[in-house]
Amino acid sequence: MKAPSECQSMSELRMTIDALDRHLIEMLRLRQDCIDRAIQLKPAEGLPARIESRVVQVIANVRASAVAKGVDPDLAASLWRSLIEWSIAREQAELGEGNAGRPAADAAELPETRPRSGGKA
Repeated sequence: MKAPSECQSMSELRMTIDALDRHLIEMLRLRQDCIDRAIQLKPAEGLPARIESRVVQVIANVRASAVAKGVDPDLAASLWRSLIEWSIAREQAELGEGNAGRPAADAAELPETRPRSGGKA
């Protein structure tokens, strides 16, 4: 994959963007797997899907990482808020918590769940 500054045409740049998008999807998959694992672990530890102090911590971490890497921290925080709300909604659906403590959302924003091998823990 070429660095953006090495791309000599829009075609080359688009290939780089497409490769980055595939990598981002791989990373999202791994994060989704972490959420699925949290669904298994939280009940044993008596933890709810939404832990507001953790939400605040994750956003602060993301903003700091964004600044350190030269990324707009508002962009990063906005993307992560969406990711966090999706993750919490997925956990709530699986843990039977409903939408307790979740900001109002359209039905289209609720996560689709996929079957997990091995059943629920």
